[in-house]
Amino acid sequence: MNRLSIGGYAALFGLAFFLPATAYAQQEVKQDSVGPVGTANVTPVTQAMLNAADKSATNFLLTNGNYAQTRFHLAKQINQKNVKNLHVAWIYQTDVKESLETSPIVVDGVMFVTTSYSHVYALDAKTGRELWHYNHKMGPITTYCCGPNNRGVQVLNDMVYLATLDAKLIALSAKTGDVVWKTDIADPEMGYSETMAPTVVKDKVLIGTNGGEYGIRGFVRAYDAKTGKQVWSFNTIPDSTVGVWATKDATGRDMHRDIAAEKDALAKNGDPFAKLGGGVWQNPAVDLASNRIYFVVGNPSPDLDGSTRPGDNLYTDSLVALDLDTGKYVCHFQYIAHDVWDLDAVSPPVLVDVKDKSGKTVPGVLHAGKTGHIYVHDRKDCSLIRFSEAMVPQENMWVLPTKDGARMLPGANGGVEWSPIATDPSQSLAYAINLHQPMTYRVESSPYPNGKLWLGGAFTAIPSEKQSGNITAVNYDTGKIKWQVKTPEPMIGGILATAGGLVFTGEGNGKFAAYNSADGKELWSFRAGAGVNAPPSSYMVGGKQYIVVGAGGNTQVNFKRGNNIIAFTLD
Repeated sequence: MNRLSIGGYAALFGLAFFLPATAYAQQEVKQDSVGPVGTANVTPVTQAMLNAADKSATNFLLTNGNYAQTRFHLAKQINQKNVKNLHVAWIYQTDVKESLETSPIVVDGVMFVTTSYSHVYALDAKTGRELWHYNHKMGPITTYCCGPNNRGVQVLNDMVYLATLDAKLIALSAKTGDVVWKTDIADPEMGYSETMAPTVVKDKVLIGTNGGEYGIRGFVRAYDAKTGKQVWSFNTIPDSTVGVWATKDATGRDMHRDIAAEKDALAKNGDPFAKLGGGVWQNPAVDLASNRIYFVVGNPSPDLDGSTRPGDNLYTDSLVALDLDTGKYVCHFQYIAHDVWDLDAVSPPVLVDVKDKSGKTVPGVLHAGKTGHIYVHDRKDCSLIRFSEAMVPQENMWVLPTKDGARMLPGANGGVEWSPIATDPSQSLAYAINLHQPMTYRVESSPYPNGKLWLGGAFTAIPSEKQSGNITAVNYDTGKIKWQVKTPEPMIGGILATAGGLVFTGEGNGKFAAYNSADGKELWSFRAGAGVNAPPSSYMVGGKQYIVVGAGGNTQVNFKRGNNIIAFTLD
């Protein structure tokens, strides 16, 4: 029997809130009958195709659309005028009814999706017909935080790459789903797991690790795409983690650190690098021009108790850039030093051209933080150009956690959780979905528990205070919010922008909707029957544009579970 961790923060500390049952899909859908599992006639995905993914209206080849992770799709057949006619094309029901965060990958009419517990399905993107199904057999030990999610696969040539909940990297045949090779990434008994999708570039498979809540030492690694052999490894926790003893966050606010006490702890106990956490939740962005990757690093361990980890705790809560070929450090920027609020960096970075402080256009990096700010960086040296207006309420920042509990906003889920943002460079807009969950932070020191959950306290939603969410459009050249749509529940999942002037995103109550990308006006919606907490994708088959999204709910905030992959089209 697998030993599974308790179902994430929600189950442990009462963060969950329960939703009334929502109506199931309101349209009658006739789905092609699924025949026996067979083979997929998949076009080999070349590196040239991946390099030019942002120029294809036909496919959705990378987790966030392209290496820059802009989540902007070129298809515009579905637009502001006709989106009201969008209807279900097909629904595919997976075998797993649990938290669903997959980002569907589409290659010339073949779709690849994943579910919790690391299942992979190949589907006919036109009909939803199953082509093959890979059911990963977990090892005897599986330890994970925040749900058994899997966020997708990557395809290169004739192979599909999957990272599993029990910390393995697997190459599957794109045609049959058979295992070609399998590599152990790390030891799940020590708290390591994988929920992120791999990124494949230049015959390397890039993967980070989860486990920042378990006293791991985080990393990003590159593996040979043909053999599975490790090419390079970068520790997200360096040997020296002290940093500069920063007393202010990225926005200039005092974080109330007791530097003298931390220095005493460092002298007494030494550098805590070996168990400092620093997991990586989401894909790196790849800058092909500079041959760099940019990713963000999560929280330190233990999450809320800073007494055992003096110093800035590098490179937790940071944007980091590496050389793609060697994995060597290039630059970093830390948003929160010595984080004791679990407001770590988790949403994937995005590469766009931005205006610098003088108004000059420069290559930039965007990151949407749990703090509720979108941070805008200079790609050259990771330096911060600006941060946006706050997208969520901020109160009592940065009050220190106490034994009895201290109230602070945002709560530990965000702001922007690991939900990827979308952008529309023609409008200089970034679109983010946010959570508002008032919480109390309680600290309680505890020794390292040998690969078990190590929070050093608890963060707990306040039952008497309303929780909600929003969809926010930010002008990243000014930092100003252009529009915002309030939602009745916290938002978690992802968002997609299209050349049709639309943004698509879903809610935990089952609503999936399209909005005018310029002003946020709702133009269409659909009730899916389970939480729509996955990032949408778009593609074209037979001259028709489709929008596809998973409706399976979410463990982190306990949204209603389901097992549907739903594709929409106009006729």
